[in-house]
Formats: sequence, structure tokens, C-alpha cells
Amino acid sequence: MKEPLVLVPGLSCNAALYASQWPALADGRPILVADHARDETLSAIVQRLLAAAPPRFALCGLSMGGYIAFELLRQAPERVTRLALLDTSARPATPETNLPREQMIALAEKGAFDNVTTLLWQKLVAPARLADEPLRLLVRRMADEVGVDGFVRQQKAIMQRPDSRPVLAGLSIPVLVLVGAEDEITPVAEARDMAGLAGARARLAIVPGCGHLSTLEAPEAVTAELLRWLG
Repeated sequence: MKEPLVLVPGLSCNAALYASQWPALADGRPILVADHARDETLSAIVQRLLAAAPPRFALCGLSMGGYIAFELLRQAPERVTRLALLDTSARPATPETNLPREQMIALAEKGAFDNVTTLLWQKLVAPARLADEPLRLLVRRMADEVGVDGFVRQQKAIMQRPDSRPVLAGLSIPVLVLVGAEDEITPVAEARDMAGLAGARARLAIVPGCGHLSTLEAPEAVTAELLRWLG
């Protein structure tokens, strides 16, 4: 049996975020998808994940999933064999980054979750994919399944994220840093910084024509990079 893999979705996402990668990744490999909508701190999310995960595993997170991956490495680095960071950032939350999150929480709690998901969609994908209705509906379906309460808990967790750059600098495991070339939320410059901090064992992959949801926008390219990372 191949090395187990833990996949951590992003904000308002679930296992469907990795549906296109699943057939290739699951070939002879146990996979666990993190349950990350039930707690409102990164620490609690990770404790729940560690309790469910195998003793050692490869770890892959997209966006918020990357923030969770960093927290897991703070708590239990010995359990992670390799790390994939997709469309994410190692930088800490700031008052400036938290302000729009506070506004989205307020909207969601007032019953305007539809407005929140519409606003998010405008930045989630490359401009050329904004009119992709099947993709939009998939993203909306994931958000509905996570729900308002899950969304609020996730935002509260994200708003507490610390600086994870020291975590990256101390790693000695293989690291894949992947980013969409048109990612507006966690841009290419941040991916370059992370790859630089992770050192010689890091690989930087920039996916052309792709925004923040790389696994959905460029499924074949992302699957190929993940298979290369897994060896």
C-alpha cells in the first residue's frame, strides 16, 4: 500500500475540490479529507484532523488548507512525510486582511450568504473562467454544503493565523508549492517566497491561465504535479 495522503480543502470547500485528482491519487493509496468546518480555531481543526489521520502521511492543502497544514506542522511535524501547498500563503493575518473577512461574516450572519458566495466567485477563478457556469455551480454547491455556520467558523479560524514562514524555513521534507498564474488571492509572488524559504527540497509550479482554485481550473496539470510530488 502506498503512503497515506491527507487532503485539506479551502474555505467553503469540501472533498469535491479534489474530485478530479482523486482517481489518480487514490490508486493503491488511502486518502483522508480533513473535516475543517466544525471548529473555529486552527488548533482545534488540527487536533480533530490528527485524531483521525494515520500515524504518518503526505499532507496537501489548498488556500485555507495550507493554513491548516502549517498549524499541523507546528503541532506534529514528525507525522508529515511531505508537504504540498496549493494557492496559499505563509503570511500571518493582519487587520487589513481580516477586515473583508469580518464584513463577509456580518453579511452571512444577516442572511446574505448568497451575496457572499457571489462576491467570492469574482476572485476565485481566472477571469476567463468567470462565465464557466458548471464550475460556478460546483463552487456554489460546496459552499452550500459547508453552510453559513461552517463558513463563519472557518473565517474565524483563518483570521487568527500566525506567521508560518518560520515553519517553512525549518522543513527538511519534500515540498511542492503550486499556484495559478492568475491567482489574485494568493499571488505568484507569495508562492515564490514560500518556495524560497523551503529551500532545496522545494519545487515551485506555476499553472498558466489558472486562478485560485487550481485543482478545479487546471485538474490535469495539478494532478500531474501531485503525482510527481508523491513519487
